[in-house]
Amino acid sequence: MAVREPRRRVTIADVARHAQVSTTAVSKVLRNAYGASPAMRDRVKAAIEELGYRPQAAARAMRGRTFTIGVLIPHVRNPFFADLLDGIGEQLGGTDYQAILVQGGGTDLGAEARAIEALVDRQVDGILMIAPITPKARLEEVARWMPTIVIGRHERSTIYDAVFDDDDAGTELVVRHLIELGHRRIGHISQRNFGRGRPAALPHLTRAETYRRVMREHGLGDGIDVVTTTWTEEGGHAGTVELLSRSPRPTAVFAGADQPAFGALSAVHEAGLRVPQDVSIAGYDDTRMAAMANISLTSVDQDGALMGRTAARLLLERVEGRTAAMRFSVTPVLVARRSTGPAPTG
Repeated sequence: MAVREPRRRVTIADVARHAQVSTTAVSKVLRNAYGASPAMRDRVKAAIEELGYRPQAAARAMRGRTFTIGVLIPHVRNPFFADLLDGIGEQLGGTDYQAILVQGGGTDLGAEARAIEALVDRQVDGILMIAPITPKARLEEVARWMPTIVIGRHERSTIYDAVFDDDDAGTELVVRHLIELGHRRIGHISQRNFGRGRPAALPHLTRAETYRRVMREHGLGDGIDVVTTTWTEEGGHAGTVELLSRSPRPTAVFAGADQPAFGALSAVHEAGLRVPQDVSIAGYDDTRMAAMANISLTSVDQDGALMGRTAARLLLERVEGRTAAMRFSVTPVLVARRSTGPAPTG
């Protein structure tokens, strides 16, 4: 039986011969370096396309750049992360960069550390970390030798850039909305603090504290009721079941994020109650699912696509040499839908 010979990998020398230029000229085009004329660039790019040349990542790393961006994501189930990834992909589109996605483990600090190390070992040109739970000191350690952008955390750093939502303003919008609808007993679902970041560094801590502040400012301190669980559908379901078991039960639940809000909606329906006639439910993130007609979840839009585009843009600036730290804050907007309504009377 005849054995097919493996296809030989196209090399930079093959491209040079095909384009009738030197290998140095091809290298300059690949690195987008100074000294290659427009005509030469066109010839080399045409040869690359005709031959199907793909530079080896290891070789590109030896020349100083791999044209890959590492993206650390806590887990893949949160629909808001998809909005961030859409923005990142849009910003990288048209560039030579590709994103490498790694799941960090969500609530597992050790798994997140291993995921970061995996990206570093692959010599990516920079890392975008989405809501990492890693301590700030470790984030800065990574950022000292690799361009790093942190999405979602509020602390200041002179070493890495930060892109985040104004969680204080967004939470105030949604809690005031519920109060204006006449609700006085408003429950809140928060998330366990799995990392060791300082207070208010992570979104769930800011949202929980702002919820308490706004309730007190309106004389509703006695109506504060917080359940700490996970920001998952299962966590939102369990947290809402717990809130509904209390007497008096809340007439509204601010679930902290859309994903637990979906679980909260299920728990209310399973209890034989109506949304919003008996219990109003509000989320945060304004994911695409929140706008579906059969869900119609009141939520806070923090424009995940804009956050993703901005984070990718800032990272490319870092890769190109910018060293001054930048911070970008998104202004949230309340999107009221059918899941919230006037507080029940009686």
